[in-house]
Amino acid sequence: MTAPPRLHQNSQTLSLSFDSSLIQSSMRLDAPHELVLDYTRAMMGFLLLNPAPQAILMIGLGGGSMLKYLHQHLPEADLTAVEIHQGVIDLREDFRIPADDERMRIVCADGAHFVAKPPRRYDVILVDGFTGAGMPAALCSRAFYQHCQQALTPEGVLVANVQADTEQERQIAKRLAKVFDDGLALVESDEGGNLIATAGSRVGLARCGADFNARWAALAPFHQATLAASSSRLERALLKIRRPTPF
Repeated sequence: MTAPPRLHQNSQTLSLSFDSSLIQSSMRLDAPHELVLDYTRAMMGFLLLNPAPQAILMIGLGGGSMLKYLHQHLPEADLTAVEIHQGVIDLREDFRIPADDERMRIVCADGAHFVAKPPRRYDVILVDGFTGAGMPAALCSRAFYQHCQQALTPEGVLVANVQADTEQERQIAKRLAKVFDDGLALVESDEGGNLIATAGSRVGLARCGADFNARWAALAPFHQATLAASSSRLERALLKIRRPTPF
């Protein structure tokens, strides 16, 4: 990041940007735990695969929108957010991010280095690390995705926010498909040019597609409301995944 983070506030929202005009995070002042940006809501699609994860790792904090949502609605989950820039972490009070406690912590560290030697394995890894220039190369390399795969539990999932319709996006999709043996679902968000890549066990993702309606019905109402706009796109993406052919 070549410039410090910038805050933008009006009567309804507080937003964060870096050294471009692109909004990286946004919070409603009257509903600080709500997910405002469509791509953040789409990233919660992992809840259909695992509605009660025990351990979640987030790489990239921003305004803490997803961290607050998970802290509020998944009280049994252990949450770790890794953010490379202390200046972003210093804005946590502005964005009403709760203080660290026994089940939530924010770590100032390089996310690529952290996941290479993780302190534990995770059910979910969320990657949303952007600067004003885009997604850092260290967070979209094949080695990074291999480290993420190794840091996941056997049925764990990686969810990455990627800038859509770019050569980088196409390279990322190829790397993820290779590392996760084609266990990959790609969903475009409604706004902002974001692509949400969900990678994990090919069998697990295909099973979720086949059981989608039952899983949706079992999801908590507030999660249904969060995922309403992207649910049909996620279902279509999951249904495209074929289970491995048995030998």
